[in-house]
Amino acid sequence: MSAVAFFPLAQPASLSEIAEISGADIRAGSRRDAASGELVPPPPLIIGIAPLDWSRPGDLCFYDNPRYRNALSECRATACFLRERHLALLPPAVVALVVDDPQRAMTLATAHLFPEALRPGSLFHSSGVSPGAAVHPEARLEPGVVVDPGAVIGPGAEIGAGTMIGPQTVIGPNVRIGRDCSIGAHASVTHALIGDRVIIHPGARIGQDGFGFAPTREGYVKTPQIGRVVVQDDVEIGANTTIDRGASRDTIIGEGTKIDNLVQIGHNVVIGRFCAIIAQSGVAGSCEIGDFVALGGQSAVAGHLAIGEGAAVAAKSGVMRDVPAGQRVGGAPARPLRRFLRGAALLDRLARTTKPT
Repeated sequence: MSAVAFFPLAQPASLSEIAEISGADIRAGSRRDAASGELVPPPPLIIGIAPLDWSRPGDLCFYDNPRYRNALSECRATACFLRERHLALLPPAVVALVVDDPQRAMTLATAHLFPEALRPGSLFHSSGVSPGAAVHPEARLEPGVVVDPGAVIGPGAEIGAGTMIGPQTVIGPNVRIGRDCSIGAHASVTHALIGDRVIIHPGARIGQDGFGFAPTREGYVKTPQIGRVVVQDDVEIGANTTIDRGASRDTIIGEGTKIDNLVQIGHNVVIGRFCAIIAQSGVAGSCEIGDFVALGGQSAVAGHLAIGEGAAVAAKSGVMRDVPAGQRVGGAPARPLRRFLRGAALLDRLARTTKPT
């Protein structure tokens, strides 16, 4: 099987260019030629990225976790982002790019080298509207919209310039999608207003009914869900995530928020700006989540709660009451993180000291 590079290098970059992009301080390295024994300068260009232990000349990598200290000692890359205090660990042949935040620097450099990886593109490598797509004559598409085969765009839908609609994607009637968005394959977007530069990954479901039922003696009576989903600019929504439309008010996803794969957002939920919600989390209906909140993986938030600005919820936590701004909580039911960790440590000590019967 031949090797395939799914993301082509935009163009090689010099070390000075990488340093300028990332704000790094260059500390030159050199290699000794095996035949002559003379010092040889590093390759002048960066042509790829790699993990520390798989790197080779021409690659760029980064180090910010002591777990990978042994891998750093084996690094053969041209250059490596790292902090000043870790310089002594770097092999002398590797150019040190000294920064305060190696992961951020690597992100900036990778985006420069591989810009096509920043958002999903057309799987058909096409431009314009594919003949295999079904676009209603009353839909309005600005110039530069790409629609892959099998996509369905309903009447009254409006899609901004530079947006890509993937194959088998469904865009419902009167939906608004902004400019430079990417809607992945098999996604569905209905009853929604989508801002600019939004990425919706394959299989996501946006705007379907919320889970609303009135209990009666005869069973559950369905409550009409007449709200919308409003997704603000620069939001990213992971694969197979579901966001229900509001019942009587809108479900809102704030600017710059990043939602991982397999997340459930219930009806009427309001999520602030620049939040991070990790995979397999669930937010029940009518919750209000402030700006810069982080929800760890597999966390759950009960309905009608408020989580304050800057709060953080640990993975696998169950939030049963409001969380004040800035507080870190963990456990099920969730409680202040330090108390949760002390309780877990106490139980562990008891388990170790208790004699089996």
